[in-house]
Amino acid sequence: MELESIVQLLENKAILVTGATGFLAKIFVEKVLRVQPNVKKLYLLLRAADAKSATQRFHNEILGKDLFSLLKQKWGTNLNSLVSEKVTVVAGDLCLEDLGLQDSPSILREEMLNQIDFIVNLAATTNFDERYDVALALNTLGAEHILRFAKKCVRLKVLVHVSTAYVSGEKGGLILENPYKMGETLNGTPGLDMEVEKKLVEEELNCLRAEGATEGEITLAMKNLGIQRARMYGWPNTYVFTKAMGEMLLGHLKENLSVVIVRPTIVTSTFKEPFPGWVEGLRTIDSLAVGYGKGKLTCFLGDLMAIVDLIPADLVVNAMIVAMVAHANQPCDIIYHVGSSVRNPVRNSILQEMGFRYFSQKPWIDKNGKPVKVSKALVLGDMDSFHRYMAIRYLLLLKGLELANKALCQYFQDKYLRLRQKINFVMRLVELYKPYLFFRGVFDDMNTEKLRMAVRDQSGAEADMFYFDPKCIDWDEYFLNIHLPGVVKHVFK
Repeated sequence: MELESIVQLLENKAILVTGATGFLAKIFVEKVLRVQPNVKKLYLLLRAADAKSATQRFHNEILGKDLFSLLKQKWGTNLNSLVSEKVTVVAGDLCLEDLGLQDSPSILREEMLNQIDFIVNLAATTNFDERYDVALALNTLGAEHILRFAKKCVRLKVLVHVSTAYVSGEKGGLILENPYKMGETLNGTPGLDMEVEKKLVEEELNCLRAEGATEGEITLAMKNLGIQRARMYGWPNTYVFTKAMGEMLLGHLKENLSVVIVRPTIVTSTFKEPFPGWVEGLRTIDSLAVGYGKGKLTCFLGDLMAIVDLIPADLVVNAMIVAMVAHANQPCDIIYHVGSSVRNPVRNSILQEMGFRYFSQKPWIDKNGKPVKVSKALVLGDMDSFHRYMAIRYLLLLKGLELANKALCQYFQDKYLRLRQKINFVMRLVELYKPYLFFRGVFDDMNTEKLRMAVRDQSGAEADMFYFDPKCIDWDEYFLNIHLPGVVKHVFK
């Protein structure tokens, strides 16, 4: 694969970014503005009622973040003029036909259709147990909506769709960068059909509303429906199931449009740029870090020797940009795994070891101003031992509560209430992450390696600028001095 200058190829190009307030999208926008301020236009699609609301979201949820501090230092008072010239905030909704742009000024819509060179689809809900109606609308049908819009863009060179490597479900062994065929299932169960899924959701919602169900009851029913449908066809949760169906729709409907699917693994805080350790919200493994650091997580379930595939967010964004420009002038239909399990694998044990080392040295200070003492988390190696352990904890908890209530001792009542909260916290995490705690797969990245080779053939400056080889990461150093400090700074409350 031959690759021209990445920075030059970004010059004078118009890019539509969906899901612009999301974690990866913000890093993408910051990177493009920093390395190529002569980009023609960044159209940022934000879910909002109108242009004013969208602009407000842009300033509060994107530009106002610490992530843009380096850009602010570089441009100073000129940043506002750069943003006003290069960024156009678009009020819309990926869940709607034509991205919900019918209410936007027609001149803006026509400008976009005539100017856009690249589309980067990052809009998604990543909650494992999301409501099925929400996940289906955004992760599955949203992919179809962006594809249909892309076909109307007269200058479009490529559509980059960001999925997840875990559309593979719970497969073991070497997982290839292969597409899904329409209606393909992981367990061979026939009958997967998007129209059937849409109709099922509509019927279930209508039935619940006719019965007078509360919004809370509807949410619970929709979450249960998503998990049920996912497991029926072999996927462990609603998130990866709906993302897999989104990929199917893209492959089925793309025709001659160039489509790149990027499948990151577990995305973590930035490795280097724009500064190390930036993270936002509770990324998958960070739920464990926060729970452990606050003293809520004293035991967990998993195979310490199993590989956990982690990849810092800036490496993912660099891979996205390189893939985008690499296919700018050639038809393509390709999938890129962006992860570390083949080239620089790390094992689950690092979560236990580095968590203990970091929070022992720098304990979290609780709301009372006291440091939270941590001990090395007990890791149980199988579901049977976990269930036995939790059953014993519950029995002790119930006995303790009984004694505390008899003695009318508020101190012990509060103590046992906190213990119950800890147990519930652990149970919820295990239920959400159970499919990945004993994950036996590694993600082949031969396509991605070809991209890396193409970048290496560029000048040293561009190879340094668009790094995405996980071999550059020392995982102990990363966890102790970058990731965990970043989580404490940006996520802990």
